[in-house]
Amino acid sequence: MPESTEFITLARVVKTQGRHGEVAAEVHSDIPDRFTVGMKLFALSKSGDSRREVEIESLWPHKGLLVLKFVGVDSMSDAETLIGSELQVPRTERAELEPGWNYVSDLVGCAVFDHGNEIGRIEDVQFGTGEAPLLTVAGAGGKKYDVPFAEAYLEGVDLPRKQVRMTLPEGMLEINAPLTAEEKQHQRSRD
Repeated sequence: MPESTEFITLARVVKTQGRHGEVAAEVHSDIPDRFTVGMKLFALSKSGDSRREVEIESLWPHKGLLVLKFVGVDSMSDAETLIGSELQVPRTERAELEPGWNYVSDLVGCAVFDHGNEIGRIEDVQFGTGEAPLLTVAGAGGKKYDVPFAEAYLEGVDLPRKQVRMTLPEGMLEINAPLTAEEKQHQRSRD
């Protein structure tokens, strides 16, 4: 695989599952039947410094996760090396989406606008925090915002222009804004 190949993450291994090398993964794809027996994936290590090819031997859903058994991963200790790995495919192999749908991985780097005002750029997308993925947005002055990527707040996504336009409820951005010096002092006085 050429070094310049771009990858997209389809799932993340969260734990071992069983004694024969199975792992449980949270799936980051809304495409039914995306994973199949014989499918080849690339496991990017948790540290992000190595990637190895794995092939699905068997799979089944279990308690909201997908259990995967890979060829050659036959023990719990083999499976432990995969915990935290992102299961990826080359960008060229990703499935085509219906019009109006976007890959969450394409959102990183996009500017986020709320009511027409830019609030920052998306640094990361977190899953498993609620109904919708959570966008980590870096704003001016080092501020960080966690913004739900929920359809109810979304006006539109313009990937060619790297823009996500939203209408957020009043006060949502202040919920996780850093405390002012005055607020910190007030908090200390209550302790």
